[in-house]
Amino acid sequence: MHTNVNHAKTFRSTTTQSKPLSETKISALLDQEWARFKEGTTASGAESKLASQVLPLGVPSSFQHWDPYPISIVSAQGAWMTDVDGRRLLDLSMGFGAMLVGHLNPDVVREIKATLEVGTLFVTPSPISRDAAQRICKRFAIDQVRFTNSGTEATMYAVRLARAVSGKSDVVKIEGGYHGSYDPLMTSAKPSLDLAGPAEQPTPVYQAGAVSGEVFVVAYNNLEALEKIFKASANTIACFILEPVLENLGIVLPDAGYLEGVRALCDEYKVVLIFDEVKTGLTAGPQGAAQRLGVRPDLICLAKSIGGGVPLAAFGGKQEFMDAVSDGRLAHFGTFNGNPLAMAGVRAVDDICSEEALAKAESFNLQALERITKIIEEYELPAHTVGFGVKGCITWSATPVRNYRDYKATNFKIAELSWLWSINRGIITPPGLDEQWLISLAHGQEEIDILVEDFRLLAQALRS
Repeated sequence: MHTNVNHAKTFRSTTTQSKPLSETKISALLDQEWARFKEGTTASGAESKLASQVLPLGVPSSFQHWDPYPISIVSAQGAWMTDVDGRRLLDLSMGFGAMLVGHLNPDVVREIKATLEVGTLFVTPSPISRDAAQRICKRFAIDQVRFTNSGTEATMYAVRLARAVSGKSDVVKIEGGYHGSYDPLMTSAKPSLDLAGPAEQPTPVYQAGAVSGEVFVVAYNNLEALEKIFKASANTIACFILEPVLENLGIVLPDAGYLEGVRALCDEYKVVLIFDEVKTGLTAGPQGAAQRLGVRPDLICLAKSIGGGVPLAAFGGKQEFMDAVSDGRLAHFGTFNGNPLAMAGVRAVDDICSEEALAKAESFNLQALERITKIIEEYELPAHTVGFGVKGCITWSATPVRNYRDYKATNFKIAELSWLWSINRGIITPPGLDEQWLISLAHGQEEIDILVEDFRLLAQALRS
């Protein structure tokens, strides 16, 4: 059986009975599936070799690479993609949420085509960017917003803004949390446990090449440890940045009262609270995770789902903080900020992502989670499911994951097999082994059935 934790907002199943899996069986299946991968993706292998001559690792972004080579895609439509080998693949990654409305959504395409008749870049104020800002502010209940071009830019400027407002310099972040490639925020993003120190007081682990300044690292869901840091260093800490629901490690849900406690501590110690909703945003619901979970940050970072697949991000929040941009305490620049093509994406997504449309997608996700949970129970697998909004995942642990150390104790060998098994059967999910599937507005019952039955076949193979 499973329990649904705070059913209206989140989904987490708990396994009441499981049996160990044979390591020999897992290893044999991995060998079988890697051989199958290489046999079925020869064109991707050739394309990767060619691309490696001009692109490091043969990819535009390092996370896209895996050994021996990644799959190369030539086109996408709705919930499906086609690779260079001619295989039709069900996309359950959907650009980590950037394709929430589906590939080549007709409304997005229509808005962009109409914009191409007007202009692609003005580098001046425009009613087009003002309209998009009004839409974002209304939907996410913030006072003001500034547009950027990537999630990294959004989190970077949010931290800079917090420093400008507070007059303090230090940053607190979650151990294992990822917030883009701004130097301080790369600290302890999935660090080696050999370097990370004790769980109650993690040692900051800095990324090679990054200059971070003072960064404090704290475990997710640990208010006591957070308060200890604040008490010792509140006079130098500018901000605490976190994903309200941790989505760098599968899906890690906040304990009851955790985010409310974070808000109270930030108020007490005068620390700016930043929610990184680059990955949650509209995938969490029609108004984002902050409103869904009932905790209002000082600043919020957005990207991916708000743009319909066009490069776009934003940071914004309360007037008292955004005033620092207006009065010059923070200089925020960017030639492409608020460009008309990105604003077309905002308009289209704002119109498409109604409460009804997102509720339908979420109902499909809930169906998938419940059906997969029953398979886990039937085959007594050491796993459980977690869901939030239109995202879901299978975590290969019989017990809930509450933080980075719990995540590191999950079975990554089975996670690799699960991901590879799906890839070989026409289902593509992110290669990180710790990401989530995403049920977009383009997915329907057929796609849910494919996802569930694929997992059933894996369960049968693991127990055969």
